[in-house]
Amino acid sequence: MQFCPWYPLADAGTHAPAAEGVLQVRLATGLIDYPTGKSAMVHYAYATNVRESALALAAAHGNGAGFVCRHVEEVPPDVDLAAFHAKVREEFVRRFGREPGFP
Repeated sequence: MQFCPWYPLADAGTHAPAAEGVLQVRLATGLIDYPTGKSAMVHYAYATNVRESALALAAAHGNGAGFVCRHVEEVPPDVDLAAFHAKVREEFVRRFGREPGFP
């Protein structure tokens, strides 16, 4: 599975697909202190419509200013995207000590 290149969250309407997928959002610059390390990551999402999910996040967080995102763009037909999303979040929690979150 492969993610597309990072793009500004504010530009999600242009880049994100109106299809099922997994979305990652991180700070454009800087890091957040988590209990067991630092990361720029603030959000993982599984959505039936990645574009709608990304646009809602942008609207809720300053129109996306200061954040970049990316989505899965190459998905083998046998991949369960909801399960992949759960795995990615679990790995983040294991590594950083809690769920990612917007500052």
